[in-house]
Amino acid sequence: MKGFKAFLLRGNVVELAVAVVVGAAFSKIVDAFVKGLINPVIGAIGTKNLDGYILCIEPPCTVVNGELKQGVGLLWGAVAGAALTFLITAAVVYFLLILPMNKLNDRRKAGKEDAVAGPTELELLTEIRDLLAHQQQGPQPGYGGAPGVPSPYGHGGTNRTHQ
Repeated sequence: MKGFKAFLLRGNVVELAVAVVVGAAFSKIVDAFVKGLINPVIGAIGTKNLDGYILCIEPPCTVVNGELKQGVGLLWGAVAGAALTFLITAAVVYFLLILPMNKLNDRRKAGKEDAVAGPTELELLTEIRDLLAHQQQGPQPGYGGAPGVPSPYGHGGTNRTHQ
């Protein structure tokens, strides 16, 4: 039970549940959009409901209220309506959710790159190499490499202990 509780309280599960609920509500909005706006526009050309478009393969075909009662037919109008609903849903999700989120993420990444404009790893390694080369050359006046000569780094001379 402890593992199951941890699984349920994990952020991904909660986010997924919220996405399912929002998706179900959004689906109703898109269905209303298709039935209230798209279907009437298509209805100006033919029937108001896409479900009424049926291709009869084996006559006689009888359609009552968009439902095939007799014969064999391809319900291509229902498929076209579902495809149209899917395309509208995908377009709305892309243009209202995905595109703005991508732009926001790009802005955040650009801001982080500007803020991190410090020395690169290669520059730091080159500086360390140069410092080590100077230490190996022997005492340098004013550099702090010899005993008793003050170091710019706050310690007196080299790291060796003096007797």
